[in-house]
Amino acid sequence: MKRTLVAATLVALFATACGGGGKDHSSMNMEGSTGTSGAAAGSTKTIDVDMVDIAYEPKTLSVQRGERVEFVFHNKGKIPHDAFIGDTGAQADHEKEMQEKGSMAGGHGMGDTAITVELGQTGRVTHTFDKAGTIEIGCHQPGHYAAGMKVAVTVA
Repeated sequence: MKRTLVAATLVALFATACGGGGKDHSSMNMEGSTGTSGAAAGSTKTIDVDMVDIAYEPKTLSVQRGERVEFVFHNKGKIPHDAFIGDTGAQADHEKEMQEKGSMAGGHGMGDTAITVELGQTGRVTHTFDKAGTIEIGCHQPGHYAAGMKVAVTVA
């Protein structure tokens, strides 16, 4: 009887401990959140960016070299938008790739530097800015980047 009680207690504790992992996963989809959770809370800056039809708000941002930033993209537009982080050369390459593959390229083949956000949804991308200078966040849905849907990020 005693062993059964100890085993049941251990199972309950284990289930509770494993359930805690859900907190991290749910924080990935929190709309309107500007906070971070876990150990990265002191080292990651969170910036909210609204995606509206053929524009980002804000249009310019400043960050520090070496800073890790979690961008939270809120699609408030009427169509899907995406966000690709890279310098102007990478933006040009990505624009070409998207024209060749179409907007259905999913993660765009660019690893963790790109995300597509459906209308009414929120998506997150975390990026560490290693070099000083200017970098862009661009939307490469057909015609959006050419129309100026980009954010200039100044890295000091």
